Amino acid sequence: MEMKRCTRCNLPETHATIVFDENGVCNICRGQVLKQTGIDWNARKLQLDELVATYRDKHDYDCILPFSGGKDSTWTLYYLMKEYGLKPLVVRFDHGFLRQNVIDDTDRVLRRLGADFVHFRPNWKVVRKLMLQSFLEKGDFCWHCHTGIFSYPMWVAIQYNVPLIFWGEPSAEYTAYFSYDQPEEVDEKRFNRSTNLGITAQDMFVRLGGEVAERDLKPFSYPPMKDLRRIGYRSVCLGSFVPWDVKRQSEIIQRELGWKGDEVENVPPQYGYEKIECYMQGVRDYIKYIKRGYTRPSHLAAIDIRNHRMSLEEAREMIRQYEGKRPPSLDLFLEFIGLSEEEFLEIAMSHQVSPYQHDPARITPGVKVHDFDQWSHEGPMPREDAEAQLARWRATIPIKAA
Repeated sequence: MEMKRCTRCNLPETHATIVFDENGVCNICRGQVLKQTGIDWNARKLQLDELVATYRDKHDYDCILPFSGGKDSTWTLYYLMKEYGLKPLVVRFDHGFLRQNVIDDTDRVLRRLGADFVHFRPNWKVVRKLMLQSFLEKGDFCWHCHTGIFSYPMWVAIQYNVPLIFWGEPSAEYTAYFSYDQPEEVDEKRFNRSTNLGITAQDMFVRLGGEVAERDLKPFSYPPMKDLRRIGYRSVCLGSFVPWDVKRQSEIIQRELGWKGDEVENVPPQYGYEKIECYMQGVRDYIKYIKRGYTRPSHLAAIDIRNHRMSLEEAREMIRQYEGKRPPSLDLFLEFIGLSEEEFLEIAMSHQVSPYQHDPARITPGVKVHDFDQWSHEGPMPREDAEAQLARWRATIPIKAA
């Protein structure tokens, strides 16, 4: 069965939050029309001016800035320091798969701009178990990354008593969980609505049967609201106040900061700014293809179509060339979480989103990127540990009638 796709941007009906109108145009595209024609960005900029003025020079740092070293966080840091002269505390949650280029980019950017930097990497043995558990339950091994990125900086804000937290692009750029109608608060509501996949840190503690200590899960849990209210926190997206344009912004940080893009598995080379910070990105995209029948090239093409930089025909040809490929990094991933490829496919396909039906026989091999051989092989999951988690998961699956 062929999936229904947006007549404007080509995103399929399996995309999260997507709805089509009577003309077959999706709500994400309609939201971008609102962004481009229905928002008074001059008024939004004045709101940003007022927000910055409220918090400037009140604490040891003017704001907390969560930072991966990718295009969006680098642009946010650049903009706030150049436009407002803010003193941020730059905070990185290290998911465990940083590539050397983004490490070099980070060093270069921080030296040129001049900013204090906190780098936190959680216990790898804990991370492996979390990756496998979230993959089993949700078909998404990135639970530790997403929860950590959005919760750990909030703990740092409390620790340093810095109430203003600036994120980059709003989720309205890509989904319809929120709208451009009003500035998007990056708060506990958003965290529980879309970030943590419906699994809290306490849920993880229970699901792992005590194999991971509760205190080891703190970096992945949202801080108590009473502590955030005590410091008078505001957690906002810069993209709620200034219009987001990743292509233009990437060009500026390359020119002004020496920021460098990179190859990413199964991503067209013209998007060398996209998701360069994680060497497991190809696996994540591949799982999305197995579950939903599309992946990053469709996402990138949709953005370019909405910004009048690509035709629908060009998008379809690019998608045909780059989607449906097995990333070489899958071999590393399987080592890390202790699964065979057959078990991997069983799990991923159990999370398929209707009406897509995955056919493994149609998958072709992807190409290794230039730094593949530098990626770590250290710390594979003991097979007996993986088997125990896999057995618990299988025990929760309803038995199908013959």
